[in-house]
Amino acid sequence: MKKALTELNILEALKLVQDPDLHKDIVSLGFIKDLKIENGSVRFTIDLTTPSCPVRDEFKVVAEKAIRDNIDGVKDVHIDLTATVRTTPQRQVTLLPGVKNTIAVASGKGGVGKSTVAVNLAVSLALDGAKVGLLDADIYGPSIPLMMGTDKRPQLVNQKLLPLEAHGVKVMSIGFLVDPMQAVIWRGPMVSGAVKQFMSDVEWGDLDYLVFDLPPGTGDIHLTLVQTIPLSGAVVVTTPQDISLADARKAFKMFEKVNVPILGIIENMSYHICSNCGHREDIFSSGGGEKEAAELKSPFLGAIPIYTPIRVGGDIGKPIVVMEPKAEQSEIIRSIARKMAAQLSIRQFEAKPQMEISLNV
Repeated sequence: MKKALTELNILEALKLVQDPDLHKDIVSLGFIKDLKIENGSVRFTIDLTTPSCPVRDEFKVVAEKAIRDNIDGVKDVHIDLTATVRTTPQRQVTLLPGVKNTIAVASGKGGVGKSTVAVNLAVSLALDGAKVGLLDADIYGPSIPLMMGTDKRPQLVNQKLLPLEAHGVKVMSIGFLVDPMQAVIWRGPMVSGAVKQFMSDVEWGDLDYLVFDLPPGTGDIHLTLVQTIPLSGAVVVTTPQDISLADARKAFKMFEKVNVPILGIIENMSYHICSNCGHREDIFSSGGGEKEAAELKSPFLGAIPIYTPIRVGGDIGKPIVVMEPKAEQSEIIRSIARKMAAQLSIRQFEAKPQMEISLNV
């Protein structure tokens, strides 16, 4: 039997809608805002934890169904979606005061496509409506300028560098400041100092996510980063074969030792689909990343296939999620970015976030 059209009964009906990641109903989570009833018309806002919520469209469908199935006299249901990007509780915020969350993209070895993944994750978050920055922390081999399609020199304003912008993302790299034909031959302290300056001397402004593209391995830059700021989380990129997984495990354990939450593992170059016959070829073995994630008890965020336009996009400065937004491979990457954002939200709710920033999506 349906209940009368009242605010209390609507909220009771909406308690049937569960967030699959946070495992609570959207009313208890405080997602329902500005509920109004007028002449049989119901209007309210679902305020999500991130504009990259993997199930945001499903929330609207399920919420409307819950109301219509359980409440009598409903003529129309109008649902707006917003997102409140929460700040991960941090030990210090003076270095990056406007940055809500910091995410490191790492790998235990080179050649796994980590920078390509970092670029596409950052752009995917921006496409969903988040304010995003991308910091190229690979001082010896900066590839972000090429992959983001920008090579201008940053301006200096009030003794601070202004990051360049590309594809809706604020970007900073040593590649903007040195001659691309010259090698960066610096000792560890100089490299660590440069990374610190990219945080303290760059005007990042207000960001929901600042993504760090780390160099391969577990060296000075990694230690400098985790000792300088409290990272919100890290993702580890690997390829399926055993030699890559062994090194990815080292990166995972490094973050674990310094108490950086692991948001998940991404398997890049997972498989290849022949463009002529459609045959799937597991060039670098298969399923290694997912198996490793299970053994390490970490989320497996997804598998990105080998796809020529992904490489082409990196070479011409147009990430695949921009160059071919409707391609299956782009959808896979955007899904991975949303799962990553969801993992961050889970940890924030567990840690009882202290600050909120509202953002329409």
